[in-house]
Amino acid sequence: MIARLKGELVSTGMDHAVIDVGGVGYLVGASSRTLGVLGPVGGSVTIHTEMLVSEDSMRLMGFATADERDWFRLLTSVQGVGSRVALAILSALEANELHRAIASGDKAMVARANGVGPKLAQRIVNELKDKIGGIVLGPGGGSVAQPKGSHASDAMSALGNLGFKPAEASAAVTTAEDELGEGATLDALVRLALKKAAK
Repeated sequence: MIARLKGELVSTGMDHAVIDVGGVGYLVGASSRTLGVLGPVGGSVTIHTEMLVSEDSMRLMGFATADERDWFRLLTSVQGVGSRVALAILSALEANELHRAIASGDKAMVARANGVGPKLAQRIVNELKDKIGGIVLGPGGGSVAQPKGSHASDAMSALGNLGFKPAEASAAVTTAEDELGEGATLDALVRLALKKAAK
């Protein structure tokens, strides 16, 4: 799988860019937000990628941040949301806006994207509300994949088994992890995360 490309920006179109990596030109589908930050043609670019493989084609999608790529994966996990619709949503909304819209159940905000009607927007909100536990808002307002430590996923699972929602568990484990540091034991992490989640 191709996870990242670093090379020279050859050209950009309405929904794609061509990046030359060692003499090979990669056609990469992208949101208008990503295309807007790639810089001038001829310049050096690095983008995160997701390879889509189907029976009759192989396509590469490109993202300015790993964060945007994570949202693309989440969006395309919803029935009825293909790569084109996912890119339209990511073109219309920043990651933190999308997180806020889904967390608050604001289907109208999701429906601002081209090709997203009220029914599909509602489905996106409903299906992703419990899945966004792995993506929490960072201090700068952007979303970051959290938590990151070796025991974090086990601690999240433990809190989930105790009835906490994924978003609550993720936020609590992240806060606990920040206080204890990455060397914390699983037991200590779960105990502190429970205290944070119970507040």
